[in-house]
Amino acid sequence: MRDLLTRINNAATAQGAQYVEARAQRLTKTSLTLKEERVEAAKQGIESGVAIRALVNGAWGFASVGSTDPAILENAAVDACRMAKLASASLKTPIKLAPAKTVEDHVVSKPKKNPSDITVEDKIKTALAINKTSLAYDARIKSCGVDYMDLMGSSFFVNSEGTSIEQDKLYVWSRITASAQADGVFTFSREEIGSTAGYELFDQQPPEELGRKVAERAVMQLSAKSPKGGKSPVVLGPNVVGVFVHEAFGHLAEADLALSGGLLASNMGKKIGSDLVTFYDDGTLPSAFGAFKYDDEGVPTQKTLLIKDGVVSGLMHNRDTAQKFNTQPTGNARAEDFRVEPIIRMRCTYMAPRDQTVEELLEGVKSGYYFKSFRGGQASLDGTFQVGIQEGYEIINGEIGSPVRNASISGNTLETLHKVDGVGKDFSIDPGRCGKGQTAFICDGGPHIRLSEVVVGGSA
Repeated sequence: MRDLLTRINNAATAQGAQYVEARAQRLTKTSLTLKEERVEAAKQGIESGVAIRALVNGAWGFASVGSTDPAILENAAVDACRMAKLASASLKTPIKLAPAKTVEDHVVSKPKKNPSDITVEDKIKTALAINKTSLAYDARIKSCGVDYMDLMGSSFFVNSEGTSIEQDKLYVWSRITASAQADGVFTFSREEIGSTAGYELFDQQPPEELGRKVAERAVMQLSAKSPKGGKSPVVLGPNVVGVFVHEAFGHLAEADLALSGGLLASNMGKKIGSDLVTFYDDGTLPSAFGAFKYDDEGVPTQKTLLIKDGVVSGLMHNRDTAQKFNTQPTGNARAEDFRVEPIIRMRCTYMAPRDQTVEELLEGVKSGYYFKSFRGGQASLDGTFQVGIQEGYEIINGEIGSPVRNASISGNTLETLHKVDGVGKDFSIDPGRCGKGQTAFICDGGPHIRLSEVVVGGSA
């Protein structure tokens, strides 16, 4: 494969390309969908193809093909160069790439339990165990769905600067949902797990525990009440902190969005949060769902500091934006597959822990809420955000009280970061998937934190 990709580089260079990269993949994918102890879908297949990107006259050209035929690939390289030349005719600012270290490496995955060694029948049994446990938990559980996916194989990257990388890919992921109904009240619960380690994920998080956890949350919400709407102090669990960091801040720290009008481009080096706020985007956490050694531009991943003690310290970059900001690429260029070009994406984005216990955070709240897990989240480039809560509780005189449902928090990122007045010493991250035109596997999280106030959505 390496020799084949080198031929692509040579073909593009002959067309006048200043820079060429070729990215190939051969991945085996298994996916399952179960509902109410029925297998609704079971698929297995191979995703194989090559992506070619060429920089000519300061403009990108891109082509992708689902073939490894040398003649087809050389023609695709010529097409990529032709498109770049057409694009360069109307380009105002030529693209330049920040320098990157030349790398030759082979990254090998060593799972304890390789998903390829697990039969589809056994994977179905695992999903069924989740399904059955959830449905049997309580008569008020009305539905349970389980989605499962594993993806494994190899990706290859070469460029005209001499970098040549082969990386093993391995992802194991599952999403479990459950609904409950009683006395006209309908509730919903969701849990998502994932790892780049291997199928041992289900030893660490047994199917029966997953099924019970999702069902228990759905049933608990049946007796919950809506929170009182308005500003309130809150304590957020790591699961909610993670989605807040990802949605409310992380996208703003992607350099391409910062250049498109995001508020962080004008706030570099400025204080936008309390002294307790330190954020990272890290691709080096072992087995984390957003971790990898090299990005899709062949740049080594790293731990990137975004905010230090409330001060904006950095952004996530590819080679193009790093050149524009006169800094180094951070290894955040990622493509969903060979069909698309790499764009700047988060990896494992989290808040750094401090030194308080969860009990100390709760003690500081006379009347407020503890939000443990999220339902969904969204944010805009102007910094406004909203995060839905699927599991929450009242806090009364520093103690966790009755459950609440249909809650949310919302506000402006910069204002909210100044409201962080307590940060725990615990730490955990959760897997997820992020959409930005393409889907990327990510992680986010942090410690428990306390906000002195935030807008809580609920009843009037």
